[in-house]
Amino acid sequence: MKVLATYNIKGGVGKTSTAVNIAYFAARDGLRTLLWDLDPQGSATYLFRGRPKVKGGGKALVRGERTLDDGIRGTDFRNLDLMPADFSYRNLDLDLDSTKRPTDRIRRLLAPLKEDYDLVVLDCPPSVSLVSENVVHASDVLLVPLIPAMLSVRTYDQLIDFVDTMPGRKPQVMGFLSMVDRRKKAHRDITERLPADHASIVPEAIPNRVVIEQMADVRAPVPAFAPASSATAAYEALWSRVQSALTTG
Repeated sequence: MKVLATYNIKGGVGKTSTAVNIAYFAARDGLRTLLWDLDPQGSATYLFRGRPKVKGGGKALVRGERTLDDGIRGTDFRNLDLMPADFSYRNLDLDLDSTKRPTDRIRRLLAPLKEDYDLVVLDCPPSVSLVSENVVHASDVLLVPLIPAMLSVRTYDQLIDFVDTMPGRKPQVMGFLSMVDRRKKAHRDITERLPADHASIVPEAIPNRVVIEQMADVRAPVPAFAPASSATAAYEALWSRVQSALTTG
């Protein structure tokens, strides 16, 4: 079982839309896939028509009073399950801090699922926290969306430093540009330059398209309702890159 996390210190950069669409493509390609919505806002849960409620909340999970199996739900898509968000996840740092080995708890919660799933996708809240450290320790690949702006690049460098300074097992960090509007010269320039300047940033980029915003209205991944869109092609290309990293990693 491989673990992929969509994560950035900064919010509003396309983490959830990436997690949802990547999980869809993984399931479509035959991987038994679980998406765990770790963000208390529950956007991924909403997009998959789930109820943002976990019995006992995050505290019951990290204390071992409940297992992930107790909360996992199916979705409308074959091979794709959902572990919903819960508003109590806003206190997950405090819950983790009260346990032994608090930076390794998410990895240990996922371990019993290795016979049931080929891929787990973690949709992570924007923060630098105990949850972040757990995600880093649990993941094989950390997928980082960046908007095409220099401050976003600075945040990416901070994230790389954060991962590098953590002890123990480290994931492969893979950055990519999101919300790209090629009508803007600055966006075109950054999209061309960043993959050349940063070895960990891949050339695949997600365009800024209305169809991505429409996910919230349709409550489905983009390829499920707009298979011919450029956004679908972009997410599929990104999935191909991620799949290769997961296979060789």
